[in-house]
Amino acid sequence: MDVGVEVNAGVDNSSPTPCTHDFQVNCSNCRLSAICLPFSLEATEIDELDRIVQRSKPLQKGQHLYRESDDFQSVYAVRAGTIKAYRTTDDGREQVTGFYFPGEILGMDGISNNSHASSAKALETASVCEIPFSSLEKLSAVMPHLQRHFFQLMSREITEDQQLITLLSKSSADERVAALLLSVSTRNARRQLSATQFRLSMSRVDIGNYLGLTVETVSRVFSRLQKLKVLDVENKEIQILDIEALRKVADAR
Repeated sequence: MDVGVEVNAGVDNSSPTPCTHDFQVNCSNCRLSAICLPFSLEATEIDELDRIVQRSKPLQKGQHLYRESDDFQSVYAVRAGTIKAYRTTDDGREQVTGFYFPGEILGMDGISNNSHASSAKALETASVCEIPFSSLEKLSAVMPHLQRHFFQLMSREITEDQQLITLLSKSSADERVAALLLSVSTRNARRQLSATQFRLSMSRVDIGNYLGLTVETVSRVFSRLQKLKVLDVENKEIQILDIEALRKVADAR
């Protein structure tokens, strides 16, 4: 299945602009393999996994990887860019449920009912690796390390869902924003990127939606943390000036 039979809808594929993404990348030479693959896989096993991975043209900003209720066929590893997951409420509003960065796996919400429980949309130009689940199941049966790794990934998703519930139960908007920034910091560090200086690809609207806050409140929190010299904020560019102070804000009780 191409990464987005729906993905390319409305996109002019005749554009002469060349794609700068490397389609020759594979699991053995990908810089993110240490994050999304188990360390214990042998080189021959990685080659077998690579044979089932499908790579397609990058998603453009606003394009969907899949939509809520679509048939579940694959899981996806983000290779570049940021993907937003969201659900549609009964009254038609969008509820953001998560953000996925390079090296992270999404789409596992469709395993239980064979249909996706949420939609996934690119927040910027993004590349993904598509892994057909039926092929992954067959490989996992003969690669116990791979099967265990995906169990661990599913466990992490459950843990992060629980953390979100805890995050939204915090009474302070400052706590919620600080906790989100620390999450991005930790995930950046996992990818061997800067834990204190990064770009937030999500809008203030998406951040507010995810955290249960108004856009105005999110902006006020950023301004307050900047005045306290905890952060330096320049539009979407964030620099954490005092990470210990940020941790204290996130844990304030």
